[in-house]
Amino acid sequence: MHRSSRLLRIPLLVALATVMACSTPSSRPATGPTPGAASADEDETEAYGDVITSEAVTDTGMLTVHEVDGSHYFEMPDSLLNRDMLLITRIARLPSGLGGFTPAGSKIAEQVVRWERRGDDILLRKYSYQQVADDSLPISISVVNNNMAPIVEAFEIEAFGPGDVTAADSSASTSGVGDSTYVIDVTDFFATDVPAIGALSGAQRQQYQVRRLDPDRTFIEYVRAFPLNVDVRHTLTYEAGRPPSDTNTGTISLEMHQSMVLLPKEPMRARYADPRVGYFTIDQVNFGLTTQKAGTQSFIRRWRLEPSDPAAYARGELTDPVKPIVYYLDPATPNEWRSCVRQGVEDWQAAFATAGFSNAILAREAPTPEEDPEWSGEDVRYSVVRWAASLVRNAMGPSTSDPRTGEIIESDIVWFHNHLRSYRNRLMLETGASNPLARSLPIDNGLMCEAMRQVIAHEVGHALGLPHNMISSSAYPVDSLRNASFARRMGVAPSVMDYARQNYIAQPGDGLSGSDYIRQIGPYDHYSINWGYRALPRAATPEDERPILDGWIRENADDPRYRYAPQRGGSFDPRQQTEDMGDDPVAASGYGIQNLRAVMPELIEWTSTDGEDYTDLRELYGELVGQWNRYVRHVLTVVGGMYEVLKASDQEGPVYDPVPAADQRDAVEFLVREVFHEAEWLNDAEILTRIEHAGGVDRVRARQVSLLNALLDPGRMQRMIETEMQVGSEAYALPEFMDDLKDGIWTELRQARSIDTYRRALQRAHVERLEWLLTEEPAPLPNNPFFMRTPVDVSQSDIRPLARAQLSALRAEAGRWAQLTGDRMTRIHLEDILVRIDEILEGGRP
Repeated sequence: MHRSSRLLRIPLLVALATVMACSTPSSRPATGPTPGAASADEDETEAYGDVITSEAVTDTGMLTVHEVDGSHYFEMPDSLLNRDMLLITRIARLPSGLGGFTPAGSKIAEQVVRWERRGDDILLRKYSYQQVADDSLPISISVVNNNMAPIVEAFEIEAFGPGDVTAADSSASTSGVGDSTYVIDVTDFFATDVPAIGALSGAQRQQYQVRRLDPDRTFIEYVRAFPLNVDVRHTLTYEAGRPPSDTNTGTISLEMHQSMVLLPKEPMRARYADPRVGYFTIDQVNFGLTTQKAGTQSFIRRWRLEPSDPAAYARGELTDPVKPIVYYLDPATPNEWRSCVRQGVEDWQAAFATAGFSNAILAREAPTPEEDPEWSGEDVRYSVVRWAASLVRNAMGPSTSDPRTGEIIESDIVWFHNHLRSYRNRLMLETGASNPLARSLPIDNGLMCEAMRQVIAHEVGHALGLPHNMISSSAYPVDSLRNASFARRMGVAPSVMDYARQNYIAQPGDGLSGSDYIRQIGPYDHYSINWGYRALPRAATPEDERPILDGWIRENADDPRYRYAPQRGGSFDPRQQTEDMGDDPVAASGYGIQNLRAVMPELIEWTSTDGEDYTDLRELYGELVGQWNRYVRHVLTVVGGMYEVLKASDQEGPVYDPVPAADQRDAVEFLVREVFHEAEWLNDAEILTRIEHAGGVDRVRARQVSLLNALLDPGRMQRMIETEMQVGSEAYALPEFMDDLKDGIWTELRQARSIDTYRRALQRAHVERLEWLLTEEPAPLPNNPFFMRTPVDVSQSDIRPLARAQLSALRAEAGRWAQLTGDRMTRIHLEDILVRIDEILEGGRP
């Protein structure tokens, strides 16, 4: 056996796994075989032919796999020892109800592993690239010593190979003639409860009361070898006291998919990430940086695209890449949608042309078994757009990347069949008022094809390394989205990576048609692909690239079309919202609600089919109410909102700016009108009498109360307090906001009118929310960077005194009208309100 001493270098860093594998004994501890390990007594192992008998079923590839009488063996060439591999664990099939939204194919673990020999054993160790240092630095010794790689499993060498194993594919370069091989039995590894590749987390085991893995119902489905990976399918069956479904069985069975992928011997050159341009990243702590702290570095995740003709590329000519990105269509894709999927993939060609590449991304039909019997979607060399027969209404664009450099190695886009339903419904609700193609079920196939095409493009964008960019759609003026020529040319947002799906702003008579309503790849997508993928041959290192990349950002810093903001839950920036579009949430949501009002009376006709019941009507009506809620919540974020523009420290101006007071006042006026005064239109009697016997009034009440409570959120109120401290009289002050809201909810007290059932429920909710602000504290903030929350101690802030003042004012105003009104229910309601307020302010409630 030989042991490679070749150093694997990345500019400025050598990843931890490489440091540990390639250290010399004189400078730091070795992690390979112990002295004398290579001279283990081969006579103690069985003869190769006694283990791998003539009955063996063999498959060759990255390594050779054998099945003999139900046992599974890996035959490992010596040249694969100490090579980095990525072990990817996915759930291939699962029971319904497991883990909430966890569709089949979900990746649950990804870890770097290495096979190492120690005496008569082959060890499988897990390595990490999260902490690194260049191996030329003294601190690299400490990095090694403080990050010992755990041993996942130890396998006894069952036999030594005949020494004539060859790589199945020259690109793998894993072994050569005469390479020693080691035969190990991996059956128990995949057929017992190994936590590193298990299906259930510790929390799930506790939730489902898992007792043990049943060996009699756990087995290996198959083991397959490909040139650059080995795939294993195995079924795990757990005994459980509370399984997520089929509870009478006391059983959870899952089929797991393990893929062990050989990482490139020569790592791709990494490109530094910048938070001002959206890319998924790999993040590392580099102890070798001169930052006087444990410095971090981030690299973008991207495919390895290299020009086939560097000289032509350097002259600015479009050049094919050495290896294009290729997606194969799942053979299970329905024929009527194949062209839509293919177009969604290849739409990215134009963006890659901006980066200097021609034919950079291609879609191909998967070969038939007759054309290529060896082709498989499980082969890591092939990326696939998969069609999943599932009730899930979603699509995904996951990818697998090299944790050393961010190089994307493989990706499988997933379209879940029932996602057609999502777009069927939303096209009708959002565009049906002005788009004749969206006024019946099923939706016109051509329109659906265009919507699917752009969903595929969105998911491919993820697989190219691009995250969501929810700020993008705010770059276009609302009125421009009503212009047919603008919509046709520019789409609904500068980026297909925004959740701006259909043009809900366009009104009847605006002249839009067909695909004018649908999103498309836009200016930001061209910009981001150029930023991440353009080859920079004049830059010798990733560090040399950084000034060039920074310059491109600064050139476009003042153009909102090229702005990026990371997606977060609970965003305080009204421009960073999902499912919105346009630069004015009040105007955009106003147009959206106008369209919903126009669609509502048509729903019965548009969803009816002779001989069928009202199932579609019930579903579409429910989603219409949800869409209304989405529009008004877009406006909600304006109140107490803060604009965020990511900047480098040497760029002028603040990162955070409050939304102008006038815009906040307009938003409150809109919400008072649309939510607290005019929401009754949602209870269309013609529809409700066909789908339910009761429930409409409470449904509207619940929506109003939810929005009211969100308006009176302590975090929002605290931002308004701090904004007043910063800008003074220019702010929309919290007392003014609370007075405006009170006046909007209690309008009848000023106008001396009777109060109907909707308003009575809303007013009771207002009193209850003020009581909550007066007596309760918000739940602790989640320790999750994805969720944006404003910290506030309500008891020590101005919020509680203002809530008390509001209740006192209401007591006086309600008391006056209670004595004067001639409407019995209004008087009873107000007398009840007075009792409630007295109990709150005087502490009469226990």
